[in-house]
Amino acid sequence: MDLTKVIEFIAEHYRAFIEILILWVALYTLFAALRNSKGANIFLGIGGTLLFVTIVTVLLDLKVVEWILTRAAALLALGLLVIFQPELRSTFARIGSANWFSANQKDEDKFLDELVETVQSLSRNRHGALIALERNIGLGDYSDTGVEVGATFTQSLTESIFFPKTTLHDGGMFISNRRIVAAGCLFPVSQRELSDRAIGLRHRAGLGLAEETDAIAVIVSEETGKISIAKDSKLERGLTIEEFRTRLSELIGTPSKNEKVV
Repeated sequence: MDLTKVIEFIAEHYRAFIEILILWVALYTLFAALRNSKGANIFLGIGGTLLFVTIVTVLLDLKVVEWILTRAAALLALGLLVIFQPELRSTFARIGSANWFSANQKDEDKFLDELVETVQSLSRNRHGALIALERNIGLGDYSDTGVEVGATFTQSLTESIFFPKTTLHDGGMFISNRRIVAAGCLFPVSQRELSDRAIGLRHRAGLGLAEETDAIAVIVSEETGKISIAKDSKLERGLTIEEFRTRLSELIGTPSKNEKVV
């Protein structure tokens, strides 16, 4: 291939490449913001329909349909803003409140320390708890079954939620990006036959979530105070607080205090 022609082609069409890149980033960012919400299916449905109609219009040269699509573009954009207003507001709020210059590792270490201290306190007091840590697969469908919290994770707030006899203590807590998204959530209960029939509903719910998603479920037994982790369809039971810290550090990619960082 002639290098001169390639350079000329790039020079002539570089603006188109930039436009395509900007549109791709914008659409991907929008979908990423909506993928955990009920609006994701609406977004995919509208986007797929428009893409199909546009392709058919271009291939068959449908002038009337093309005229309608062109004139309706502004109205459709306004309609999408109205439909996805809650999700867009939440996304921009997260962007605006983000500290882009902070040390993310330091924040993760602080979160891990507070989570371990919280679980240790719940275990010591034998307050049953089910905490789900979101990873790559969104848990929006499950968080919608509970009560929206929308607060930074803290030990005091978590202990209040799981305090016996409170309204939300029997459900699961959903954490994403170190924030408590919702509490009192209903998680899918594992139907798998387990060797230990003493395993209760809270453990089965944590295991069920681990079977259907890549989330990490932390379970504290109300009867014994023992700590368990459900991950990848596996249930690790009876962890000491040191074992819990080490295992959680491995799963969320944060070195434990006893590990040497190279």
